Amino acid sequence: MLTQERHNLILQVLQERKAVTVTELTKELNASESTIRRDLITLHEMGKLNKVHGGATVLENIATLEEDVETKSSLNIEEKNEIGRYAASLIKDNDFVYIDAGTTTLKLVDYISNTKAVYVTNGFVHAKKLVQKGCRAYVIGGELKLSTEALVGAEGIHNLRMYNFTKVFLGTNGISIHQGMTTPEIEEGLMKKEAASRSYMTYILADHSKFDKVTSVTFASIDQVCIITDYVPNEEYKEVAIVKEVCKQ
Repeated sequence: MLTQERHNLILQVLQERKAVTVTELTKELNASESTIRRDLITLHEMGKLNKVHGGATVLENIATLEEDVETKSSLNIEEKNEIGRYAASLIKDNDFVYIDAGTTTLKLVDYISNTKAVYVTNGFVHAKKLVQKGCRAYVIGGELKLSTEALVGAEGIHNLRMYNFTKVFLGTNGISIHQGMTTPEIEEGLMKKEAASRSYMTYILADHSKFDKVTSVTFASIDQVCIITDYVPNEEYKEVAIVKEVCKQ
């Protein structure tokens, strides 16, 4: 059997079953285990499947829609609290910090106690909370997007280019080894990308549900950031990324 034919059959089996083991593929394709393992590595590197211990799983479909803030606020609340608490502990007195709009980054704001650092954000709810805490906070200008309570657009990107941050904290809709950090919205993706490029250190705040997911727009590669999460469901991420687990199972 030709290599391409074998690859196509492996992907076909995955689409039908969502997950498959090396042993199953060895029997069905009448190939050796070493051959199947090489095939899975190749397809994984091509971004066609997720290679896991002993087999492979199907890639998630690319999501193109953004859930609203109310919906996202009700998901994985305890995990977001722990992520936010740890992230807040990283902020020092002399930091110049950018905080992205989003429900997990809003948990970061809830736990911020350092009022000596200076903060910039494109989340108007975030800005309000920071000021109420006695923090010095600046709001990035731009178009107000109610579904995510974020300020986005060309004006916001232009304003970001004036700053050089010590730390940036960003949310994400998806984390993938190959596609990196992704979001469904082009303008939000551009804002995140610009903020990350203006920072000494970029942190991604994301719970375990964001791993192995891909949405429309990549704003950072996996080796550009440090991921703060409750736990990593796929150990392979630890081989290619800096990851801090705050609720390791």
